[in-house]
Amino acid sequence: MTTRRTARPATTPSPPVKGRRTGFLTPPWWFVAPALLVYAAVVLYPSLSGVMYAFTDWSGIGGKSFNGLANFRALFHDERAVGALKNTLLLTVAIVVVQNGIGLLLALGVHARIRSRTVLRVIFFAPAVVSPVMVAFLWKYVYNPDPHAGLNGLLGAIGLGGLRQDWLGDPSLAVWSVAGMVVWQYAGYSMVIFLAGLEGVPADLHEAAMIDGAGRFQRFRYITWPLLAPALTINVMLSTIGGLKLFDQVYAATGGGPGYASETLSTVLYKQAFVYGKFGYSTAIALVLALFVAAVSLLQIAYLRGREVQA
Repeated sequence: MTTRRTARPATTPSPPVKGRRTGFLTPPWWFVAPALLVYAAVVLYPSLSGVMYAFTDWSGIGGKSFNGLANFRALFHDERAVGALKNTLLLTVAIVVVQNGIGLLLALGVHARIRSRTVLRVIFFAPAVVSPVMVAFLWKYVYNPDPHAGLNGLLGAIGLGGLRQDWLGDPSLAVWSVAGMVVWQYAGYSMVIFLAGLEGVPADLHEAAMIDGAGRFQRFRYITWPLLAPALTINVMLSTIGGLKLFDQVYAATGGGPGYASETLSTVLYKQAFVYGKFGYSTAIALVLALFVAAVSLLQIAYLRGREVQA
């Protein structure tokens, strides 16, 4: 009995669709366009206008005239602005080092198998969701110069009364006191990012290292620390940018004082615009600050990404 084989019809390629729109006329761009228009109106246009105002003597009201690089020359010869830059750099270095160091230690602590680790994670992260202005007012009480209140009262209660200080009123301590409150607020934030990195470290690598006789410190140095490189990159970037543009805590806690001891570039920018009415000069400060933050961020990305590849 023979079976008849039916020939399958040859498949022909479908003709190309005519009239297909590409580029900005495709439907996805129809949905993106409203958001782009809002972004351009709210962010791009003010930013570009600010760049133009940086080269004028605009006072916020009335007309303005082009003055070239006069604002930038005044900025680099302004002792107050130069001092604010130094304070900004000191705050940034202190915040980056201490905040990430404490955040890493907290992450290692709550990553351990202890019963209260969930509660501790919430407690340590809680300050990060509080308003920076509220944190500044809270720490103004902690730094109360009264010997019987706040930190000074605690030092007296434990027999360390000789360490009492006017924490926010002493020019040599004001910057470090502000750094302390910022670290207290955001160390838990860094902890969460490091904790996410720790959760991604394979447990079998530690088990294999333990079988080979590696101690706890050796396992951290050769396994955990290299695999935390992406988390470290994120934390260093965020804390650096936050330190360079720090404003809320400084202005609410010290107002840049005593004198100009705790001024940052952001507080100088604000005062030049809204206290002295030098909007053109303040815009020049903002432009320099933005370029400085961008340059530092790009350098950090290049270095830290290289470290991730090596790790």
